[in-house]
Amino acid sequence: MTREELLGKVKAQLKEKILNFYERSPRRVYITVAPEDAFQACRFLFEECGGRLATASGVDTPDGIEILYHFVMDGQGMVLTVKTKIPTREDPRIRSIATFLPGALWIEREVHEMLGVEFEGHPDMRRLLLPDDWPEGKYPLRRDFKGVEG
Repeated sequence: MTREELLGKVKAQLKEKILNFYERSPRRVYITVAPEDAFQACRFLFEECGGRLATASGVDTPDGIEILYHFVMDGQGMVLTVKTKIPTREDPRIRSIATFLPGALWIEREVHEMLGVEFEGHPDMRRLLLPDDWPEGKYPLRRDFKGVEG
């Protein structure tokens, strides 16, 4: 399938779920969806389009916590990123994609620890990076993080 065919298939499948579609370059495409649509978009890219999850990242922005799922589309020579923004910092939640994509297990744990995002349905949210005595509710990659008294 060509790059154009793939992008057409993605647009046709996700239709109104796509809030923004941005081609930064022929090799980098970003699709923004609502948090409740991220699971379906990622599952479609993985199962129907042959996308390979390279990683996911999280960013604390002034108006919410953004989650980005970066899929390598090997046949098309590009990375297609699904972006979503969780508008609340008080209890940020999103459905885990690790339930169908085991490669997301550790990266979701990392985003949980660093930003406090709860990945609903994740089978194992144990600590991954921070020490066992790290205080609950302190997230080192949050904009308001001031450090840990010790």
